[in-house]
Amino acid sequence: MVKAIQIQRPGSPEVIEVVDLDVPAPGKGEIRVRHTAVGLNFIDTYHRSGLYPLQMPSGLGLEAAGVVEAVGSGVTGLSEGDRIAYGTGPIGSYAEARVMPADKVVKLPGSISDETGAAMMLKGMTAQYLIRRIYPVQAGETVLFHAIAGGVGLIACQWLKALGATVIGTAGSEDKADLAKAHGCDHVILYRKEDIAERVKEITGGKKVPVVFDGVGKDTWVPSLDSLQPRGLLVSYGNASGPVRDVDLGILSAKGSLFVTRPTLMHYTATPDEMRATAQDVIDVVASGKVKIDINQRYALSDARQAHEDLEARKTTGQTILIP
Repeated sequence: MVKAIQIQRPGSPEVIEVVDLDVPAPGKGEIRVRHTAVGLNFIDTYHRSGLYPLQMPSGLGLEAAGVVEAVGSGVTGLSEGDRIAYGTGPIGSYAEARVMPADKVVKLPGSISDETGAAMMLKGMTAQYLIRRIYPVQAGETVLFHAIAGGVGLIACQWLKALGATVIGTAGSEDKADLAKAHGCDHVILYRKEDIAERVKEITGGKKVPVVFDGVGKDTWVPSLDSLQPRGLLVSYGNASGPVRDVDLGILSAKGSLFVTRPTLMHYTATPDEMRATAQDVIDVVASGKVKIDINQRYALSDARQAHEDLEARKTTGQTILIP
């Protein structure tokens, strides 16, 4: 038996329970993994709350690192004792151990620790598909990235600077602004005190930006559109403040023939080859030292409820992990 986190119904963090589960031997194409660190991500709160519905009862979590304990038939390239990490599920990483599809994990090099691996995969792959694939940011471009002091934001900020971009970020406090600047953010807008779109225009000399990366959702929808150049792209990849609803498409033409996409990491890592290529890009940029993974919070796996409360209360910065 292993300890794992489970929910019986969607709801607030109070629905999170610690349970004992049996972990079977791996079947064909599967491996059994003993987790050493588990990643905490905002999407976990969407699954828990029911915003993204799950079949109940359900585990939580999409990201972790650990050691292969057993290998099922038909698995090649992985052996017992290999260190691995993953960031695209399936759901259930909040557990001491589990059985996983072998084609969902990647090996970790010796230069990257288990904790770093657990903290970087989902957020790192999110940053990768946003700034390298949806809108391949070029040297000399200026971009707006919301929640720049968050887990995805701090990774993306460093990566964008390595690509030669100028980064405008938004943050909710002076402390978070200082953290973002320490990671290379050129300009930080305090969204509780400043008008985002007006500040973007000031910073860019009236030109505004060609792309906005927005994981906040409802609260930044209009400011994001107002920060874009004509024919600019809004990449709305998250709902930290709630989902954007009841959109009048006419607003896109009125504000400059704008483009909007609402992507998910799962659609950009839908095949094993796509997943591996995305993950390898993250591994390479972290191993190079261009992107550093700051783990600013650690919780015991049994304290997952508290971790969710703190995440939703905006008390966390950078990366957070759970320790089984």
